Amino acid sequence: METYPSFTAKYGTIVNFIEHIILGFFIAEIFIKIGAEGSNPWRYFKNGWNLFDFFIVVALLLPIDNQYFIVLRMLRLLRVFRLISALPRLQILVRALLKSLPSMGYVFLLLCILFYIYGVAGTFLFADNDPIHFSSLPKSILSLFQVVTLEGWTDLMYIQMYGCERYGYDGIEELCTNPSASPLIGVLFFVSFVMLGAMITINLFVGIITSNITDSVNEFKQDQDKKLDKVLKEQNQFSKVSRLEGQLLAIQEQLKDMNSSLERIRTDISDY
Repeated sequence: METYPSFTAKYGTIVNFIEHIILGFFIAEIFIKIGAEGSNPWRYFKNGWNLFDFFIVVALLLPIDNQYFIVLRMLRLLRVFRLISALPRLQILVRALLKSLPSMGYVFLLLCILFYIYGVAGTFLFADNDPIHFSSLPKSILSLFQVVTLEGWTDLMYIQMYGCERYGYDGIEELCTNPSASPLIGVLFFVSFVMLGAMITINLFVGIITSNITDSVNEFKQDQDKKLDKVLKEQNQFSKVSRLEGQLLAIQEQLKDMNSSLERIRTDISDY
Protein backbone atom coordinates (compact mmCIF):
# COMPACT_ATOMS: atom_id res chain seq x y z
CA MET A 1 0.00 0.00 0.00
CA GLU A 2 2.91 2.34 0.68
CA THR A 3 3.69 2.37 -3.03
CA TYR A 4 0.63 4.63 -3.39
CA PRO A 5 1.44 7.90 -1.57
CA SER A 6 -2.11 9.25 -1.85
CA PHE A 7 -3.57 6.11 -0.31
CA THR A 8 -0.95 6.12 2.46
CA ALA A 9 -1.64 9.76 3.27
CA LYS A 10 -5.36 9.07 3.56
CA TYR A 11 -5.43 5.66 5.24
CA GLY A 12 -1.91 5.36 6.66
CA THR A 13 -3.05 5.29 10.29
CA ILE A 14 -5.57 2.52 9.65
CA VAL A 15 -3.06 0.48 7.67
CA ASN A 16 -0.45 0.79 10.42
CA PHE A 17 -3.02 -0.28 13.00
CA ILE A 18 -3.90 -3.35 10.94
CA GLU A 19 -0.20 -4.12 10.50
CA HIS A 20 0.32 -4.06 14.28
CA ILE A 21 -2.64 -6.39 14.76
CA ILE A 22 -1.27 -8.83 12.19
CA LEU A 23 2.16 -8.68 13.82
CA GLY A 24 0.49 -9.42 17.15
CA PHE A 25 -1.11 -12.51 15.64
CA PHE A 26 2.30 -13.63 14.35
CA ILE A 27 3.85 -13.22 17.81
CA ALA A 28 0.94 -15.04 19.46
CA GLU A 29 1.31 -17.88 16.97
CA ILE A 30 4.98 -18.31 17.89
CA PHE A 31 4.22 -18.41 21.62
CA ILE A 32 1.38 -20.89 21.07
CA LYS A 33 3.61 -23.19 19.03
CA ILE A 34 6.38 -22.98 21.63
CA GLY A 35 3.88 -23.65 24.40
CA ALA A 36 2.52 -26.64 22.49
CA GLU A 37 5.92 -28.31 22.85
CA GLY A 38 5.32 -28.56 26.58
CA SER A 39 8.44 -29.23 28.62
CA ASN A 40 10.62 -29.22 25.49
CA PRO A 41 10.11 -25.73 24.01
CA TRP A 42 13.41 -25.85 22.11
CA ARG A 43 11.89 -28.43 19.76
CA TYR A 44 10.09 -25.51 18.13
CA PHE A 45 13.40 -24.35 16.69
CA LYS A 46 14.20 -27.74 15.16
CA ASN A 47 11.68 -27.09 12.41
CA GLY A 48 13.06 -25.05 9.52
CA TRP A 49 9.75 -23.35 8.77
CA ASN A 50 9.41 -22.33 12.42
CA LEU A 51 12.86 -20.77 12.27
CA PHE A 52 11.84 -18.97 9.09
CA ASP A 53 8.73 -17.51 10.78
CA PHE A 54 10.72 -16.61 13.90
CA PHE A 55 13.34 -14.75 11.85
CA ILE A 56 10.69 -12.72 10.02
CA VAL A 57 8.93 -11.69 13.23
CA VAL A 58 12.21 -10.77 14.94
CA ALA A 59 13.22 -8.71 11.90
CA LEU A 60 9.94 -6.80 12.10
CA LEU A 61 10.45 -6.11 15.81
CA LEU A 62 13.95 -4.67 15.41
CA PRO A 63 14.23 -1.03 16.55
CA ILE A 64 15.15 0.99 13.48
CA ASP A 65 15.83 4.73 13.39
CA ASN A 66 14.21 7.07 10.90
CA GLN A 67 17.35 7.09 8.79
CA TYR A 68 16.80 3.38 8.20
CA PHE A 69 13.10 3.73 7.50
CA ILE A 70 13.55 2.35 3.98
CA VAL A 71 15.15 -0.76 5.50
CA LEU A 72 12.08 -1.15 7.71
CA ARG A 73 9.85 -0.96 4.67
CA MET A 74 11.88 -3.66 2.97
CA LEU A 75 11.67 -5.85 6.07
CA ARG A 76 7.91 -5.55 5.98
CA LEU A 77 7.97 -7.30 2.64
CA LEU A 78 9.21 -10.40 4.47
CA ARG A 79 5.70 -10.92 5.80
CA VAL A 80 4.66 -12.04 2.34
CA PHE A 81 7.07 -14.96 2.64
CA ARG A 82 5.09 -16.27 5.61
CA LEU A 83 2.62 -17.53 3.04
CA ILE A 84 5.21 -20.20 2.30
CA SER A 85 4.94 -21.65 5.78
CA ALA A 86 1.17 -21.17 5.84
CA LEU A 87 0.52 -23.06 2.60
CA PRO A 88 1.81 -26.67 2.59
CA ARG A 89 1.68 -26.95 -1.20
CA LEU A 90 3.83 -23.86 -1.52
CA GLN A 91 6.29 -25.42 0.91
CA ILE A 92 6.56 -28.41 -1.42
CA LEU A 93 7.40 -26.14 -4.35
CA VAL A 94 10.03 -24.16 -2.43
CA ARG A 95 11.57 -27.36 -1.08
CA ALA A 96 11.76 -28.76 -4.60
CA LEU A 97 13.43 -25.61 -5.93
CA LEU A 98 16.03 -25.68 -3.16
CA LYS A 99 16.74 -29.35 -3.79
CA SER A 100 17.10 -28.61 -7.51
CA LEU A 101 19.87 -26.05 -7.05
CA PRO A 102 22.83 -28.50 -7.04
CA SER A 103 21.67 -30.29 -10.19
CA MET A 104 20.71 -27.02 -11.84
CA GLY A 105 24.24 -25.80 -11.19
CA TYR A 106 25.63 -28.52 -13.47
CA VAL A 107 23.06 -27.71 -16.14
CA PHE A 108 23.99 -24.04 -15.84
CA LEU A 109 27.66 -24.95 -16.26
CA LEU A 110 26.77 -26.92 -19.39
CA LEU A 111 24.84 -23.91 -20.67
CA CYS A 112 27.83 -21.63 -20.03
CA ILE A 113 30.08 -23.97 -22.03
CA LEU A 114 27.53 -23.97 -24.83
CA PHE A 115 27.36 -20.16 -24.80
CA TYR A 116 31.14 -19.91 -24.90
CA ILE A 117 31.54 -22.33 -27.82
CA TYR A 118 28.81 -20.71 -29.89
CA GLY A 119 29.97 -17.23 -28.86
CA VAL A 120 33.48 -17.85 -30.17
CA ALA A 121 32.12 -19.47 -33.33
CA GLY A 122 29.68 -16.60 -33.90
CA THR A 123 32.44 -14.03 -33.48
CA PHE A 124 34.63 -15.74 -36.08
CA LEU A 125 31.78 -16.37 -38.52
CA PHE A 126 29.66 -13.22 -38.32
CA ALA A 127 31.84 -10.40 -36.95
CA ASP A 128 32.40 -8.80 -40.36
CA ASN A 129 28.82 -9.11 -41.56
CA ASP A 130 27.09 -8.19 -38.27
CA PRO A 131 29.36 -5.96 -36.13
CA ILE A 132 26.46 -4.83 -33.92
CA HIS A 133 25.77 -8.32 -32.56
CA PHE A 134 28.95 -10.35 -33.15
CA SER A 135 31.92 -7.97 -33.28
CA SER A 136 33.32 -9.30 -29.97
CA LEU A 137 32.87 -12.27 -27.67
CA PRO A 138 30.81 -10.36 -25.04
CA LYS A 139 28.48 -9.03 -27.74
CA SER A 140 28.17 -12.50 -29.22
CA ILE A 141 27.25 -14.04 -25.87
CA LEU A 142 24.71 -11.29 -25.24
CA SER A 143 23.19 -11.89 -28.66
CA LEU A 144 23.05 -15.62 -27.96
CA PHE A 145 21.21 -14.89 -24.73
CA GLN A 146 18.62 -13.08 -26.84
CA VAL A 147 18.45 -16.14 -29.08
CA VAL A 148 17.96 -18.57 -26.19
CA THR A 149 15.00 -16.50 -24.96
CA LEU A 150 13.50 -16.90 -28.47
CA GLU A 151 13.02 -13.13 -28.63
CA GLY A 152 13.73 -11.95 -32.18
CA TRP A 153 16.24 -14.70 -32.88
CA THR A 154 15.01 -15.04 -36.46
CA ASP A 155 16.08 -11.44 -37.16
CA LEU A 156 19.63 -12.29 -36.16
CA MET A 157 19.52 -15.37 -38.36
CA TYR A 158 18.19 -13.43 -41.36
CA ILE A 159 21.01 -10.88 -41.05
CA GLN A 160 23.53 -13.69 -41.49
CA MET A 161 21.50 -15.40 -44.20
CA TYR A 162 20.93 -12.38 -46.44
CA GLY A 163 23.80 -10.10 -45.42
CA CYS A 164 23.64 -6.82 -43.54
CA GLU A 165 23.17 -4.77 -46.72
CA ARG A 166 19.85 -6.52 -47.43
CA TYR A 167 18.42 -7.10 -43.95
CA GLY A 168 18.56 -5.61 -40.46
CA TYR A 169 20.71 -2.53 -41.02
CA ASP A 170 18.14 -0.11 -42.41
CA GLY A 171 19.11 3.41 -41.40
CA ILE A 172 22.54 2.36 -40.13
CA GLU A 173 24.07 1.26 -43.42
CA GLU A 174 27.37 2.90 -42.49
CA LEU A 175 27.94 0.14 -39.92
CA CYS A 176 27.58 -2.54 -42.59
CA THR A 177 31.13 -2.24 -43.92
CA ASN A 178 31.77 -5.81 -45.00
CA PRO A 179 28.49 -7.56 -45.87
CA SER A 180 28.55 -11.27 -46.55
CA ALA A 181 25.61 -13.64 -46.82
CA SER A 182 25.92 -17.10 -45.24
CA PRO A 183 22.53 -18.76 -45.72
CA LEU A 184 23.54 -22.33 -44.89
CA ILE A 185 25.91 -21.50 -42.03
CA GLY A 186 23.44 -19.01 -40.57
CA VAL A 187 20.60 -21.52 -40.52
CA LEU A 188 22.73 -24.33 -39.07
CA PHE A 189 24.26 -22.05 -36.44
CA PHE A 190 21.06 -20.53 -35.08
CA VAL A 191 18.76 -23.54 -35.42
CA SER A 192 21.28 -25.82 -33.69
CA PHE A 193 21.78 -23.29 -30.90
CA VAL A 194 18.04 -22.89 -30.40
CA MET A 195 17.65 -26.67 -30.26
CA LEU A 196 20.50 -27.13 -27.78
CA GLY A 197 20.07 -23.99 -25.73
CA ALA A 198 16.38 -23.19 -25.72
CA MET A 199 14.88 -26.64 -26.11
CA ILE A 200 17.15 -29.28 -24.59
CA THR A 201 18.82 -27.25 -21.84
CA ILE A 202 15.65 -25.52 -20.68
CA ASN A 203 13.86 -28.87 -20.67
CA LEU A 204 16.65 -30.22 -18.47
CA PHE A 205 15.89 -27.46 -15.97
CA VAL A 206 12.20 -28.29 -16.11
CA GLY A 207 12.90 -32.02 -15.77
CA ILE A 208 15.09 -31.52 -12.71
CA ILE A 209 12.50 -29.33 -11.01
CA THR A 210 9.67 -31.72 -11.88
CA SER A 211 11.60 -34.69 -10.52
CA ASN A 212 12.35 -32.88 -7.28
CA ILE A 213 8.74 -31.77 -6.95
CA THR A 214 7.73 -35.43 -7.10
CA ASP A 215 10.31 -36.29 -4.44
CA SER A 216 9.16 -33.38 -2.28
CA VAL A 217 5.54 -34.50 -2.55
CA ASN A 218 6.53 -38.00 -1.42
CA GLU A 219 8.55 -36.57 1.47
CA PHE A 220 5.63 -34.36 2.43
CA LYS A 221 3.31 -37.37 2.46
CA GLN A 222 5.79 -39.31 4.58
CA ASP A 223 6.03 -36.43 7.04
CA GLN A 224 2.25 -36.25 7.23
CA ASP A 225 2.06 -40.01 7.78
CA LYS A 226 4.62 -39.77 10.58
CA LYS A 227 2.66 -36.97 12.22
CA LEU A 228 -0.54 -38.99 11.88
CA ASP A 229 1.13 -42.06 13.38
CA LYS A 230 2.39 -39.94 16.26
CA VAL A 231 -1.09 -38.58 16.89
CA LEU A 232 -2.59 -42.07 16.73
CA LYS A 233 0.01 -43.39 19.18
CA GLU A 234 -0.75 -40.55 21.56
CA GLN A 235 -4.46 -41.27 21.23
CA ASN A 236 -3.86 -44.97 21.90
CA GLN A 237 -1.79 -44.13 24.95
CA PHE A 238 -4.50 -41.76 26.10
CA SER A 239 -7.17 -44.42 25.58
CA LYS A 240 -5.08 -46.95 27.51
CA VAL A 241 -4.69 -44.49 30.35
CA SER A 242 -8.43 -43.83 30.24
CA ARG A 243 -9.16 -47.56 30.42
CA LEU A 244 -6.76 -47.95 33.34
CA GLU A 245 -8.42 -45.05 35.10
CA GLY A 246 -11.79 -46.69 34.54
CA GLN A 247 -10.51 -49.98 35.91
CA LEU A 248 -9.04 -48.21 38.95
CA LEU A 249 -12.36 -46.50 39.59
CA ALA A 250 -14.14 -49.85 39.35
CA ILE A 251 -11.66 -51.39 41.80
CA GLN A 252 -12.18 -48.46 44.15
CA GLU A 253 -15.92 -48.98 44.01
CA GLN A 254 -15.45 -52.67 44.73
CA LEU A 255 -13.20 -51.84 47.67
CA LYS A 256 -15.81 -49.46 49.00
CA ASP A 257 -18.45 -52.18 48.72
CA MET A 258 -16.15 -54.63 50.48
CA ASN A 259 -15.49 -52.12 53.25
CA SER A 260 -19.21 -51.58 53.64
CA SER A 261 -19.77 -55.33 53.84
CA LEU A 262 -17.01 -55.70 56.42
CA GLU A 263 -18.52 -52.92 58.49
CA ARG A 264 -21.91 -54.63 58.45
CA ILE A 265 -20.33 -57.94 59.44
CA ARG A 266 -18.48 -56.26 62.31
CA THR A 267 -21.70 -54.62 63.43
CA ASP A 268 -23.56 -57.94 63.33
CA ILE A 269 -20.79 -59.68 65.29
CA SER A 270 -20.72 -56.97 67.93
CA ASP A 271 -24.51 -57.14 68.30
CA TYR A 272 -24.37 -60.89 68.62
